[in-house]
Amino acid sequence: MKIDYIIVGLGLAGMAFAEEALDNGKTVMVFENASQTSSLIAGGVYNPVILKRFTPAWNAHEQLQYALPFYDALATKLAVDVDTKFATKKMFTSVADENNWFVALDKPNLGEYMNTTIERSEIPGVLGTMGFGTLRGTGRLKTKELVAAYQQFLESKQSIRRENFDYNQLVIGEEQLSYKDLEAGHIVFCEGYGIKENPFFNHLPLMGTKGEIMDIHAPDLKIDFLLKAAVFVMPLGNDHYKVGATFNWTDKTSEPTEEGRSELVEKLDKVISVPYTIVKQSAGIRPTVKDRRPLVGTHPDHQRLAVLNGLGTRGVLIAPTVAKELFSHIEHKTALDSEIAISRFA
Repeated sequence: MKIDYIIVGLGLAGMAFAEEALDNGKTVMVFENASQTSSLIAGGVYNPVILKRFTPAWNAHEQLQYALPFYDALATKLAVDVDTKFATKKMFTSVADENNWFVALDKPNLGEYMNTTIERSEIPGVLGTMGFGTLRGTGRLKTKELVAAYQQFLESKQSIRRENFDYNQLVIGEEQLSYKDLEAGHIVFCEGYGIKENPFFNHLPLMGTKGEIMDIHAPDLKIDFLLKAAVFVMPLGNDHYKVGATFNWTDKTSEPTEEGRSELVEKLDKVISVPYTIVKQSAGIRPTVKDRRPLVGTHPDHQRLAVLNGLGTRGVLIAPTVAKELFSHIEHKTALDSEIAISRFA
């Protein structure tokens, strides 16, 4: 069976590249073993502002302009509703927070997202008393539902195999690649933290950061915006909220922990004052890189092998743009942005 692309991994990165390839008339076969779940358990928030420092996220303005139409078109194609738009309110904890907010209003690509007035009124169920800054243009992508719908779409095209990819059976030729019964022009590895097992790209400095989140039921909270404080509290509907997230640099398992739960509960109790019930706790390994930039490019010795990884905590924003860049690089030999090219680690 001859195809244009083998894609290994179907998180946000693999889905974005598969759609870019298909949209350009290429054929694909995706291998997915459900070993990496960071795209599926993530909050899926898109937000162009780093609220910890009141600075613009890397290329977020440009990424947002491309990502939202990309997901809208994909949702229409798959007949799913996965984009929920809401405001984000940053809880201030000091006068310095308020001062930094006003300073940030003058920074490029921030003023159009940040309200110029501070909300002083108290919010029922929320403990903040120093005021709130409001962001516009933010929201949540239901990543689990979107990826599941895309898997069904690929199944309808017989373009997905739910199995482990065996690197030992990949034969690299001058004109093509061979894998079992497949002959392909290129292979793109989108494995998230699974790259550590990849003999072709495991030299890349992907560290991986474990994140844990909770779903809670809080009938008395009644907020319809994302609250950002020591943790984020994101509305899911029907009085349910997602709370997160932890950052653990040493534990590389995808299992929820009591330590993670305790950290989330301790921080949440400093943010809201209403009772709640923990419904679910989840964990995953974020594919993070030391310089907080994606890993994109082709293997230095095998140009038919490519990688799309390291999207970190902002995969929703980053995935469509870098997938497009990698596809253009492979098909048209266009140069990759030096900030994302894996050659920066050569």
